[in-house]
Amino acid sequence: MVPPVRPPRVPAPGTLLADTSRGDRVGEFQGVAGPYWSLRPVGGGREWEVEPRYVRPALIMEQLRARTARLNARSRGEVL
Repeated sequence: MVPPVRPPRVPAPGTLLADTSRGDRVGEFQGVAGPYWSLRPVGGGREWEVEPRYVRPALIMEQLRARTARLNARSRGEVL
């Protein structure tokens, strides 16, 4: 008998996650939309939805890269 699969714990808003279905694209967790989780790029932009099974916590290097991109965009005067 196969044990039931436990759904992943819903992270706090703003948590940085990597979407493995999109080449480990990093986004901030926004919330739950039906069976999907909504993520938004760290530097701003359109949200996208992903199945929770394709999401993992962002690695430290991925978090640093995403935050650096946001700071660079802000220093160029981009509206975030």
